[in-house]
Amino acid sequence: MVDSAKCQRHDCFLWPLIVLDLFSLTQLPSAEPINLKLHGLPNQMEALLVIFSYLLGSVPSGLIIGKLSGLDVRKAGSGNIGATNVARLLGKTGGLLTLVGDMAKGFIPVLAVQQMGFSHPVAALVGVAAFLGHVYPIFLKFKGGKGVATSFGVLLGLAPLATMILLVVFAAVAFTTRLVSLSSMVTAVAAPLVLWLFYYSPTYVIMTAFMAVMIVFRHYANIQRLLNGTEPRFGTR
Repeated sequence: MVDSAKCQRHDCFLWPLIVLDLFSLTQLPSAEPINLKLHGLPNQMEALLVIFSYLLGSVPSGLIIGKLSGLDVRKAGSGNIGATNVARLLGKTGGLLTLVGDMAKGFIPVLAVQQMGFSHPVAALVGVAAFLGHVYPIFLKFKGGKGVATSFGVLLGLAPLATMILLVVFAAVAFTTRLVSLSSMVTAVAAPLVLWLFYYSPTYVIMTAFMAVMIVFRHYANIQRLLNGTEPRFGTR
């Protein structure tokens, strides 16, 4: 209870505003997400979401699946922890499980952020954090994968229609060349253009362009092998 005898005039005027603000929160339509930042939750929430996303991205799906099968994928094949190397070493099932796990690392955090009502820049930042977690995982001394599957997961959560088109692009290049590395780079470079053509948020276009540059950069060894004609094609060990 507020002691009216001790309440200053200007303080008393604040109580109706506080009550109205609390009442307005309860009356927001359930279909519209609450903007947490505008209603006073600290900005630290955004930082926590970014950190969580990075840590989730750092979980090495391929390495875990390899260890469960008695193999350290970092010491066999190409040494990469991604789905392609795991599939070559452990078969299609291991590769598929790695692919799903790596995509989930990007999909889950961006979907959660959208459901919580955060803005496009925050969602993009969370997506980039998951992507960088996979590429530079803290649990593996910052030596991770190329980020292709995780970036697909991010885009699936933020731009599902564009992602379906990009999957077709990937499948078309992979089918004609049987070169996963080339398919990944072509799809990554095409991604910002596809998002732009379908009028997605400029923030998402910029995010996708950043991930595309990183993906191509992470394929530097593959590019050298492609130029030399020594890049292994999918389906061969």
